[in-house]
Amino acid sequence: MKTANININIIDSYFTLLKSLSPDNKLELIARISESMKTTAKNEKEISLDALYGSWESDQTDDELVAELKAARNFARKRVAL
Repeated sequence: MKTANININIIDSYFTLLKSLSPDNKLELIARISESMKTTAKNEKEISLDALYGSWESDQTDDELVAELKAARNFARKRVAL
């Protein structure tokens, strides 16, 4: 089955389940679905990598930051006799 056919089947299943709702409940459901779509679109914009560009702020220069990272390295190799 293609994805489009599966999606149509899911939509049909939901419609069968929801068609017995009252008109007021249907309108409330439409409002909630619409609001969730707005919220999802807004969250996608906030999470984009473009939004993260330049977000690192520090008073250190590049060289100072690199030196600090190198100094923080911890190599604890243990040799195991075979």
